[in-house]
Amino acid sequence: MKSIYNFGIYCYKQLVALAGIRNVKARKLTQGQKGIFDYLSRHADPQGGYLWIHASSLGEFEQGRPLIEAIKKAQPDTKILLTFFSPSGYEVRKDYSGADLICYLPFDLPGNVRRFLDLTKPTKAIFIKYEFWANYLNELKRRNIPTYIVSAIFRPKQIFFRSYGGYFRRILKNFTHLYIQDERSRQLLASIGIDNVSIVGDTRFDRVGDIRRTAKELPLVEAFAQGKKILIAGSSWPKDEEFITRYFNHNDNIKLILAPHEIHESHLQSIERLLKRPAIRYTQATIDTVQSYDCLIIDCFGLLSSIYRYGTVAYVGGGFGAGIHNIAEAAVYDIPVIFGPNHRRFKEAHELIACGGGFAIHNGQEFATVADKLLTNPKYLASARKNAGDYISTHAGATKLILKELFGIEE
Repeated sequence: MKSIYNFGIYCYKQLVALAGIRNVKARKLTQGQKGIFDYLSRHADPQGGYLWIHASSLGEFEQGRPLIEAIKKAQPDTKILLTFFSPSGYEVRKDYSGADLICYLPFDLPGNVRRFLDLTKPTKAIFIKYEFWANYLNELKRRNIPTYIVSAIFRPKQIFFRSYGGYFRRILKNFTHLYIQDERSRQLLASIGIDNVSIVGDTRFDRVGDIRRTAKELPLVEAFAQGKKILIAGSSWPKDEEFITRYFNHNDNIKLILAPHEIHESHLQSIERLLKRPAIRYTQATIDTVQSYDCLIIDCFGLLSSIYRYGTVAYVGGGFGAGIHNIAEAAVYDIPVIFGPNHRRFKEAHELIACGGGFAIHNGQEFATVADKLLTNPKYLASARKNAGDYISTHAGATKLILKELFGIEE
């Protein structure tokens, strides 16, 4: 099985390189992979001693960030190596000041793994949520390097729990300890003989709490929103934008802040063509003129997590594609969150629905029904806002538990 796995990783590497001819993201990954070992040879401390934290993409980084920053605050001399697999994580956070080394994770091939670990010599390894690379986990175990996964969540359909998943079950046994989100995950792991686990919850809730406490003041957005009901569409995709703009165009009692997931020029122009009411891009607006517009299009990165604070209701995109984006980022501001149907992998979505702070929709008509109820019924809105905020606040604290167990840090 090991040879089949390695062959699969090799083929995946070749397919990424081939896709890079046309796909920008694949091209960035291929280019980034080429420079990893040169970067480490030039910048890594020859003595090693790094705390290695791996986040597949930007979302996983945000889950791990509270850990990184608390460790650096309590133990400033700790050397942190931060790796990403996806360009959407690396390209945004390659200059993050909380880590000493930041690079892509080399493809999980035996030669790459040995070379990477020889150069960095980590003392501990922490994987965030979903990363199960067989060769890395096997080699870390062989070298007696304590290895952990945090904010992990498991589901019955994962390969570990299938009759043919023996190889992957053995991979899980390489972890020194697994810090998981819920009881269902504990039961699944127990069913395959893994009991070195602790239920601590999701560090993502600690991160969004930090974001709220340090949210940027955005005078331009505040001027736009002043005294109005604001629908915020965050991380939206074209499918989302079709029915959101249609709803907005026919409801003069609200304003819209639209922050698309992709902000290239052709996409921004396609959004503008959908709008029938006055709209302006964030980078073109001024505090003096922005109030005269009904839609503010966010055409730059890094603002969305602070923009949610100005909203009445939020719609978070991605639910008509691969999966919803970060709904906790909106709910932390006591804002009810609407999202699309592809949320089954997201525990927080199910729990927000159950407590009355989140709402799943399957089409534009359902979106209009939910939005109408929230935006025209003050009592219903107030209840949904409280439910959303309470859910986030009661689920915080995972970071504190992990810090105490792994590093002896008392916050």
